[in-house]
Amino acid sequence: MLELRLLRRDPEGARAALARRGDEAGLDRVLALDVRRRELLPELEGLRAEQNAAGDAIAAAKRERADASAEIARMRAVSERAKALADELQAVDEELRTGLARLPNLPDPQAPEQDTTVREVGEPHLPVAEPRDHLELAGSRIDMEHAAQLSGARFAYLRGDLVLLELALVRWVLELLRGHGFEPVVPPVLVREKALFGTGFLPDTEQQIYRLPDDDLYLVGTSEVALASLHADEILASDELPRRYAGFSPCFRREAGAAGKDTRGIFRVHQFDKVEMFCFVEPSASADEHLRLLAIEEEILQALELPYRVVDIAVGDLGSSAARKFDCEAWLPSQARYRELTSCSNTTDYQARRLEVRMRPEGGRPEVLHTLNGTAVAVGRTIIALLENGQREDGSIVLPQTLAPYGVPSTLPRAAGS
Repeated sequence: MLELRLLRRDPEGARAALARRGDEAGLDRVLALDVRRRELLPELEGLRAEQNAAGDAIAAAKRERADASAEIARMRAVSERAKALADELQAVDEELRTGLARLPNLPDPQAPEQDTTVREVGEPHLPVAEPRDHLELAGSRIDMEHAAQLSGARFAYLRGDLVLLELALVRWVLELLRGHGFEPVVPPVLVREKALFGTGFLPDTEQQIYRLPDDDLYLVGTSEVALASLHADEILASDELPRRYAGFSPCFRREAGAAGKDTRGIFRVHQFDKVEMFCFVEPSASADEHLRLLAIEEEILQALELPYRVVDIAVGDLGSSAARKFDCEAWLPSQARYRELTSCSNTTDYQARRLEVRMRPEGGRPEVLHTLNGTAVAVGRTIIALLENGQREDGSIVLPQTLAPYGVPSTLPRAAGS
Protein backbone atom coordinates (compact mmCIF):
# COMPACT_ATOMS: atom_id res chain seq x y z
CA MET A 1 0.00 0.00 0.00
CA LEU A 2 1.26 3.45 -0.84
CA GLU A 3 1.92 6.02 1.88
CA LEU A 4 -0.87 8.60 1.84
CA ARG A 5 1.46 11.34 3.04
CA LEU A 6 3.71 10.73 0.04
CA LEU A 7 0.77 10.99 -2.37
CA ARG A 8 -0.37 14.16 -0.63
CA ARG A 9 3.11 15.68 -0.67
CA ASP A 10 3.92 14.91 -4.32
CA PRO A 11 0.74 14.07 -6.23
CA GLU A 12 2.24 14.89 -9.62
CA GLY A 13 5.25 12.68 -9.02
CA ALA A 14 2.99 9.80 -7.98
CA ARG A 15 0.73 10.41 -10.97
CA ALA A 16 3.67 10.31 -13.38
CA ALA A 17 5.04 7.13 -11.78
CA LEU A 18 1.67 5.36 -11.89
CA ALA A 19 1.11 6.52 -15.47
CA ARG A 20 4.18 4.49 -16.46
CA ARG A 21 2.25 1.42 -15.29
CA GLY A 22 -1.00 2.59 -16.86
CA ASP A 23 -2.60 2.63 -13.39
CA GLU A 24 -3.01 6.31 -12.57
CA ALA A 25 -6.83 6.33 -12.90
CA GLY A 26 -7.58 5.74 -9.22
CA LEU A 27 -5.17 8.31 -7.85
CA ASP A 28 -7.37 11.40 -8.30
CA ARG A 29 -10.24 9.75 -6.45
CA VAL A 30 -7.93 8.79 -3.57
CA LEU A 31 -6.62 12.35 -3.33
CA ALA A 32 -10.15 13.80 -3.43
CA LEU A 33 -11.27 11.45 -0.67
CA ASP A 34 -8.24 12.40 1.40
CA VAL A 35 -9.12 16.11 1.05
CA ARG A 36 -12.72 15.45 2.07
CA ARG A 37 -11.59 13.37 5.06
CA ARG A 38 -9.35 16.18 6.29
CA GLU A 39 -12.25 18.61 5.91
CA LEU A 40 -14.61 16.38 7.87
CA LEU A 41 -12.36 15.70 10.84
CA PRO A 42 -12.10 19.28 12.22
CA GLU A 43 -15.74 19.98 11.41
CA LEU A 44 -16.79 16.87 13.32
CA GLU A 45 -14.52 17.80 16.22
CA GLY A 46 -16.14 21.25 16.32
CA LEU A 47 -19.62 19.76 16.41
CA ARG A 48 -18.63 17.43 19.22
CA ALA A 49 -17.31 20.41 21.15
CA GLU A 50 -20.67 22.11 20.57
CA GLN A 51 -22.43 18.97 21.84
CA ASN A 52 -20.36 19.08 25.00
CA ALA A 53 -21.07 22.79 25.51
CA ALA A 54 -24.80 22.28 24.91
CA GLY A 55 -24.79 19.36 27.36
CA ASP A 56 -23.15 21.56 29.99
CA ALA A 57 -25.72 24.29 29.33
CA ILE A 58 -28.61 21.84 29.68
CA ALA A 59 -27.17 20.47 32.92
CA ALA A 60 -26.71 23.99 34.31
CA ALA A 61 -30.25 24.99 33.34
CA LYS A 62 -31.66 21.92 35.06
CA ARG A 63 -29.68 22.61 38.21
CA GLU A 64 -31.13 26.14 38.28
CA ARG A 65 -34.60 24.84 37.39
CA ALA A 66 -34.50 27.09 34.30
CA ASP A 67 -36.01 26.45 30.87
CA ALA A 68 -33.55 24.28 28.87
CA SER A 69 -35.71 23.81 25.77
CA ALA A 70 -33.52 26.07 23.60
CA GLU A 71 -30.35 24.21 24.61
CA ILE A 72 -32.09 20.85 24.06
CA ALA A 73 -33.21 21.91 20.59
CA ARG A 74 -29.68 23.10 19.78
CA MET A 75 -28.26 19.83 21.11
CA ARG A 76 -30.64 17.84 18.91
CA ALA A 77 -29.68 19.81 15.78
CA VAL A 78 -25.96 19.51 16.52
CA SER A 79 -26.30 15.78 17.22
CA GLU A 80 -28.10 15.18 13.94
CA ARG A 81 -25.43 17.11 12.05
CA ALA A 82 -22.63 15.27 13.90
CA LYS A 83 -24.19 11.89 13.11
CA ALA A 84 -24.50 12.76 9.44
CA LEU A 85 -20.86 13.84 9.31
CA ALA A 86 -19.73 10.74 11.24
CA ASP A 87 -21.59 8.53 8.76
CA GLU A 88 -20.01 10.40 5.85
CA LEU A 89 -16.56 10.12 7.45
CA GLN A 90 -17.00 6.37 7.85
CA ALA A 91 -18.03 6.02 4.20
CA VAL A 92 -15.09 8.19 3.08
CA ASP A 93 -12.66 6.17 5.20
CA GLU A 94 -13.90 2.89 3.72
CA GLU A 95 -13.72 4.14 0.14
CA LEU A 96 -10.31 5.68 0.79
CA ARG A 97 -8.94 2.39 2.17
CA THR A 98 -10.35 0.50 -0.81
CA GLY A 99 -8.94 3.04 -3.27
CA LEU A 100 -5.50 2.97 -1.66
CA ALA A 101 -5.51 -0.84 -1.64
CA ARG A 102 -6.11 -0.90 -5.39
CA LEU A 103 -3.23 1.43 -6.24
CA PRO A 104 -0.10 -0.53 -7.23
CA ASN A 105 3.38 0.24 -6.00
CA LEU A 106 5.27 3.15 -7.53
CA PRO A 107 7.79 1.70 -9.99
CA ASP A 108 11.51 2.20 -9.57
CA PRO A 109 12.69 4.99 -11.89
CA GLN A 110 15.19 2.49 -13.36
CA ALA A 111 12.47 -0.02 -14.33
CA PRO A 112 12.48 -0.02 -18.16
CA GLU A 113 9.58 0.71 -20.51
CA GLN A 114 10.19 -2.54 -22.39
CA ASP A 115 11.61 -5.90 -21.31
CA THR A 116 15.37 -5.47 -21.51
CA THR A 117 17.91 -8.27 -21.69
CA VAL A 118 20.65 -7.49 -19.17
CA ARG A 119 22.97 -10.38 -20.09
CA GLU A 120 23.11 -13.89 -21.51
CA VAL A 121 25.14 -16.55 -19.75
CA GLY A 122 26.06 -19.89 -21.32
CA GLU A 123 25.64 -20.92 -24.91
CA PRO A 124 22.07 -21.49 -26.11
CA HIS A 125 22.36 -24.55 -28.32
CA LEU A 126 20.66 -27.69 -29.49
CA PRO A 127 22.30 -30.61 -27.63
CA VAL A 128 21.03 -33.03 -30.29
CA ALA A 129 20.03 -32.66 -33.90
CA GLU A 130 16.31 -32.98 -33.17
CA PRO A 131 15.67 -32.08 -29.51
CA ARG A 132 12.90 -33.92 -27.67
CA ASP A 133 10.76 -32.05 -25.17
CA HIS A 134 10.69 -32.94 -21.48
CA LEU A 135 7.64 -35.22 -21.78
CA GLU A 136 9.28 -37.36 -24.47
CA LEU A 137 12.48 -37.52 -22.47
CA ALA A 138 10.78 -38.35 -19.16
CA GLY A 139 8.38 -40.96 -20.48
CA SER A 140 6.38 -42.52 -17.64
CA ARG A 141 8.43 -40.59 -15.09
CA ILE A 142 6.04 -37.68 -15.76
CA ASP A 143 2.59 -39.25 -15.74
CA MET A 144 0.01 -36.77 -17.01
CA GLU A 145 -2.55 -39.39 -18.03
CA HIS A 146 -3.22 -40.89 -14.62
CA ALA A 147 -3.05 -37.45 -13.01
CA ALA A 148 -5.73 -36.19 -15.40
CA GLN A 149 -7.98 -39.10 -14.43
CA LEU A 150 -7.42 -38.22 -10.77
CA SER A 151 -7.49 -34.41 -10.77
CA GLY A 152 -8.10 -33.11 -14.29
CA ALA A 153 -5.86 -31.24 -16.70
CA ARG A 154 -2.61 -29.56 -15.67
CA PHE A 155 -1.69 -32.04 -12.94
CA ALA A 156 1.07 -34.64 -12.98
CA TYR A 157 2.48 -37.60 -11.10
CA LEU A 158 6.25 -37.26 -10.79
CA ARG A 159 7.71 -40.76 -10.54
CA GLY A 160 10.92 -42.70 -10.07
CA ASP A 161 14.19 -40.91 -10.76
CA LEU A 162 12.48 -37.53 -11.06
CA VAL A 163 11.23 -37.70 -7.47
CA LEU A 164 14.82 -38.16 -6.32
CA LEU A 165 15.88 -35.33 -8.65
CA GLU A 166 13.30 -33.02 -7.05
CA LEU A 167 14.37 -33.89 -3.52
CA ALA A 168 18.02 -33.41 -4.44
CA LEU A 169 17.32 -30.00 -5.98
CA VAL A 170 15.44 -28.86 -2.89
CA ARG A 171 18.02 -30.11 -0.40
CA TRP A 172 20.94 -28.70 -2.41
CA VAL A 173 19.30 -25.28 -2.80
CA LEU A 174 18.30 -25.04 0.85
CA GLU A 175 21.87 -25.81 1.93
CA LEU A 176 23.23 -23.27 -0.55
CA LEU A 177 20.82 -20.62 0.73
CA ARG A 178 21.65 -21.40 4.33
CA GLY A 179 25.25 -20.60 3.44
CA HIS A 180 24.01 -17.21 2.23
CA GLY A 181 22.30 -16.49 5.56
CA PHE A 182 18.77 -17.73 4.80
CA GLU A 183 16.80 -19.68 7.42
CA PRO A 184 14.97 -22.67 5.87
CA VAL A 185 11.21 -22.65 6.50
CA VAL A 186 8.36 -25.00 5.63
CA PRO A 187 5.39 -22.61 5.86
CA PRO A 188 1.62 -23.18 5.86
CA VAL A 189 0.06 -23.21 2.41
CA LEU A 190 -3.47 -22.40 3.60
CA VAL A 191 -3.75 -18.77 4.64
CA ARG A 192 -6.35 -16.19 5.58
CA GLU A 193 -7.36 -13.31 3.34
CA LYS A 194 -5.22 -10.83 5.26
CA ALA A 195 -2.02 -12.57 4.11
CA LEU A 196 -3.00 -12.33 0.43
CA PHE A 197 -4.12 -8.73 0.86
CA GLY A 198 -0.88 -7.94 2.65
CA THR A 199 1.27 -9.22 -0.20
CA GLY A 200 -0.81 -7.48 -2.87
CA PHE A 201 -2.34 -10.60 -4.41
CA LEU A 202 -5.74 -9.32 -3.28
CA PRO A 203 -7.39 -7.36 -4.70
CA ASP A 204 -5.53 -8.09 -7.94
CA THR A 205 -5.21 -11.77 -8.83
CA GLU A 206 -8.40 -13.31 -7.42
CA GLN A 207 -8.92 -15.29 -10.63
CA GLN A 208 -5.66 -17.22 -10.04
CA ILE A 209 -6.26 -18.20 -6.41
CA TYR A 210 -7.91 -21.34 -5.08
CA ARG A 211 -10.31 -20.55 -2.23
CA LEU A 212 -11.87 -22.82 0.40
CA PRO A 213 -15.03 -20.85 1.24
CA ASP A 214 -16.21 -23.22 3.99
CA ASP A 215 -13.04 -22.48 5.95
CA ASP A 216 -12.39 -18.90 4.76
CA LEU A 217 -8.91 -19.96 3.68
CA TYR A 218 -6.90 -19.72 0.45
CA LEU A 219 -4.22 -21.93 -1.13
CA VAL A 220 -1.06 -19.93 -1.78
CA GLY A 221 0.48 -19.57 -5.24
CA THR A 222 3.89 -18.94 -3.65
CA SER A 223 5.37 -19.25 -0.16
CA GLU A 224 6.11 -15.52 -0.44
CA VAL A 225 2.62 -15.03 1.01
CA ALA A 226 3.30 -16.98 4.20
CA LEU A 227 6.87 -15.71 4.61
CA ALA A 228 5.79 -12.07 4.29
CA SER A 229 3.27 -12.59 7.09
CA LEU A 230 5.82 -14.17 9.41
CA HIS A 231 6.41 -10.77 11.04
CA ALA A 232 3.02 -9.13 10.41
CA ASP A 233 2.11 -6.53 13.06
CA GLU A 234 5.63 -6.71 14.52
CA ILE A 235 8.36 -4.15 15.11
CA LEU A 236 11.86 -5.53 14.44
CA ALA A 237 14.95 -3.92 15.87
CA SER A 238 17.26 -2.56 13.19
CA ASP A 239 20.10 -4.74 14.48
CA GLU A 240 17.94 -7.81 13.71
CA LEU A 241 17.96 -6.94 10.01
CA PRO A 242 18.27 -8.24 7.43
CA ARG A 243 16.00 -11.23 8.08
CA ARG A 244 16.29 -13.77 5.27
CA TYR A 245 14.09 -16.85 4.85
CA ALA A 246 14.02 -19.72 2.34
CA GLY A 247 10.56 -21.27 2.14
CA PHE A 248 9.87 -24.66 0.57
CA SER A 249 6.24 -25.46 -0.20
CA PRO A 250 3.78 -26.73 -2.75
CA CYS A 251 2.13 -23.90 -4.66
CA PHE A 252 -1.29 -23.74 -6.30
CA ARG A 253 -2.50 -21.59 -9.20
CA ARG A 254 -5.73 -21.80 -11.12
CA GLU A 255 -4.07 -20.56 -14.34
CA ALA A 256 -7.33 -18.87 -15.31
CA GLY A 257 -7.12 -17.34 -18.77
CA ALA A 258 -4.26 -19.65 -19.77
CA ALA A 259 -6.36 -22.01 -21.88
CA GLY A 260 -4.33 -23.38 -24.77
CA LYS A 261 -1.09 -21.92 -23.38
CA ASP A 262 1.71 -24.32 -22.42
CA THR A 263 -0.79 -27.14 -22.02
CA ARG A 264 1.76 -29.85 -22.81
CA GLY A 265 3.75 -31.18 -19.90
CA ILE A 266 4.53 -29.56 -16.55
CA PHE A 267 5.62 -26.07 -17.55
CA ARG A 268 2.28 -24.50 -16.50
CA VAL A 269 0.39 -26.62 -13.98
CA HIS A 270 -2.01 -26.09 -11.10
CA GLN A 271 0.28 -27.57 -8.45
CA PHE A 272 4.05 -27.33 -8.23
CA ASP A 273 6.84 -27.14 -5.65
CA LYS A 274 9.14 -24.19 -5.16
CA VAL A 275 11.87 -22.81 -2.91
CA GLU A 276 11.34 -19.09 -2.40
CA MET A 277 13.67 -16.49 -0.91
CA PHE A 278 12.17 -13.69 1.18
CA CYS A 279 13.95 -10.80 2.88
CA PHE A 280 13.09 -8.08 5.40
CA VAL A 281 15.62 -5.22 5.15
CA GLU A 282 16.18 -1.58 6.03
CA PRO A 283 14.88 0.75 3.28
CA SER A 284 18.38 1.96 2.43
CA ALA A 285 19.50 -1.63 1.77
CA SER A 286 16.73 -2.88 -0.52
CA ALA A 287 18.28 -1.94 -3.87
CA ASP A 288 21.49 -3.82 -3.01
CA GLU A 289 19.50 -6.73 -1.59
CA HIS A 290 17.62 -6.99 -4.89
CA LEU A 291 20.89 -7.42 -6.78
CA ARG A 292 22.02 -9.92 -4.14
CA LEU A 293 18.93 -12.07 -4.75
CA LEU A 294 19.53 -11.92 -8.49
CA ALA A 295 23.16 -12.96 -8.00
CA ILE A 296 22.05 -16.00 -5.97
CA GLU A 297 19.56 -17.02 -8.66
CA GLU A 298 22.33 -16.80 -11.24
CA GLU A 299 24.70 -18.78 -9.02
CA ILE A 300 22.10 -21.57 -8.90
CA LEU A 301 21.58 -21.60 -12.67
CA GLN A 302 25.31 -21.62 -13.36
CA ALA A 303 25.86 -24.49 -10.91
CA LEU A 304 23.14 -26.43 -12.76
CA GLU A 305 24.94 -25.68 -16.06
CA LEU A 306 21.84 -24.13 -17.64
CA PRO A 307 22.16 -21.45 -20.34
CA TYR A 308 20.05 -18.46 -19.32
CA ARG A 309 19.45 -14.78 -19.74
CA VAL A 310 18.53 -12.04 -17.24
CA VAL A 311 15.63 -9.77 -18.20
CA ASP A 312 14.79 -6.44 -16.55
CA ILE A 313 10.99 -6.59 -16.67
CA ALA A 314 9.00 -3.78 -18.30
CA VAL A 315 7.24 -1.44 -15.90
CA GLY A 316 3.87 -2.26 -17.46
CA ASP A 317 4.30 -5.96 -16.66
CA LEU A 318 5.16 -5.60 -12.98
CA GLY A 319 2.84 -7.15 -10.43
CA SER A 320 1.00 -4.70 -8.21
CA SER A 321 3.48 -4.96 -5.33
CA ALA A 322 6.76 -4.85 -7.30
CA ALA A 323 8.73 -1.68 -7.87
CA ARG A 324 11.25 -3.54 -10.04
CA LYS A 325 11.65 -7.16 -11.14
CA PHE A 326 14.27 -9.29 -12.84
CA ASP A 327 13.49 -12.63 -14.51
CA CYS A 328 15.99 -15.37 -15.24
CA GLU A 329 14.95 -17.27 -18.35
CA ALA A 330 16.47 -20.67 -19.10
CA TRP A 331 17.13 -21.94 -22.61
CA LEU A 332 14.76 -24.76 -23.66
CA PRO A 333 16.11 -26.65 -26.70
CA SER A 334 12.73 -28.15 -27.67
CA GLN A 335 11.31 -24.64 -28.10
CA ALA A 336 14.59 -23.04 -29.24
CA ARG A 337 13.92 -20.08 -26.98
CA TYR A 338 14.31 -18.80 -23.43
CA ARG A 339 11.49 -19.34 -20.92
CA GLU A 340 11.00 -17.87 -17.44
CA LEU A 341 12.50 -19.99 -14.69
CA THR A 342 12.94 -17.61 -11.75
CA SER A 343 12.18 -14.02 -10.83
CA CYS A 344 13.08 -11.62 -8.03
CA SER A 345 11.24 -8.46 -7.01
CA ASN A 346 11.86 -5.46 -4.80
CA THR A 347 8.49 -4.55 -3.28
CA THR A 348 9.98 -1.64 -1.27
CA ASP A 349 7.58 -0.70 1.58
CA TYR A 350 4.39 -1.76 -0.25
CA GLN A 351 3.85 -5.15 1.39
CA ALA A 352 5.29 -4.14 4.75
CA ARG A 353 2.87 -1.21 5.00
CA ARG A 354 -0.11 -3.46 4.29
CA LEU A 355 1.11 -6.08 6.79
CA GLU A 356 2.26 -3.46 9.33
CA VAL A 357 5.80 -4.79 9.57
CA ARG A 358 8.08 -2.10 10.94
CA MET A 359 11.63 -1.61 12.19
CA ARG A 360 12.92 0.52 15.03
CA PRO A 361 16.19 2.29 14.29
CA GLU A 362 18.47 2.60 17.31
CA GLY A 363 17.13 5.47 19.39
CA GLY A 364 14.47 6.28 16.77
CA ARG A 365 10.76 5.87 16.14
CA PRO A 366 9.38 2.82 14.29
CA GLU A 367 9.27 3.06 10.49
CA VAL A 368 8.13 0.78 7.71
CA LEU A 369 10.86 -1.52 6.38
CA HIS A 370 11.27 -3.03 2.89
CA THR A 371 10.61 -6.58 1.66
CA LEU A 372 11.94 -8.53 -1.32
CA ASN A 373 11.29 -11.96 -2.81
CA GLY A 374 12.97 -14.23 -5.31
CA THR A 375 12.64 -17.76 -6.68
CA ALA A 376 15.53 -20.02 -5.74
CA VAL A 377 14.17 -23.02 -7.64
CA ALA A 378 10.82 -23.65 -9.30
CA VAL A 379 11.16 -27.40 -9.23
CA GLY A 380 9.02 -28.41 -12.21
CA ARG A 381 10.45 -25.87 -14.62
CA THR A 382 14.00 -26.58 -13.43
CA ILE A 383 13.49 -30.28 -14.12
CA ILE A 384 12.27 -29.39 -17.62
CA ALA A 385 15.40 -27.35 -18.27
CA LEU A 386 17.71 -30.05 -16.89
CA LEU A 387 16.12 -32.80 -18.97
CA GLU A 388 16.11 -30.84 -22.21
CA ASN A 389 19.60 -29.37 -21.92
CA GLY A 390 21.10 -32.65 -20.72
CA GLN A 391 19.61 -34.89 -23.42
CA ARG A 392 21.83 -37.01 -25.65
CA GLU A 393 21.17 -38.65 -29.02
CA ASP A 394 20.52 -42.04 -27.42
CA GLY A 395 17.74 -40.56 -25.24
CA SER A 396 19.75 -40.59 -22.01
CA ILE A 397 20.07 -37.42 -19.94
CA VAL A 398 23.28 -36.10 -18.37
CA LEU A 399 22.71 -34.29 -15.07
CA PRO A 400 25.02 -31.72 -13.44
CA GLN A 401 27.64 -33.02 -11.03
CA THR A 402 26.47 -30.41 -8.50
CA LEU A 403 23.60 -32.75 -7.58
CA ALA A 404 25.64 -35.97 -7.37
CA PRO A 405 26.31 -35.67 -3.58
CA TYR A 406 22.53 -35.58 -3.07
CA GLY A 407 21.86 -38.99 -4.62
CA VAL A 408 21.30 -38.04 -8.26
CA PRO A 409 23.05 -40.23 -10.84
CA SER A 410 25.24 -38.55 -13.41
CA THR A 411 23.06 -39.95 -16.19
CA LEU A 412 19.37 -40.85 -16.36
CA PRO A 413 18.64 -43.77 -18.67
CA ARG A 414 16.49 -43.39 -21.77
CA ALA A 415 12.80 -43.60 -20.87
CA ALA A 416 11.09 -46.80 -21.94
CA GLY A 417 9.18 -46.25 -25.17
CA SER A 418 10.68 -42.82 -25.83
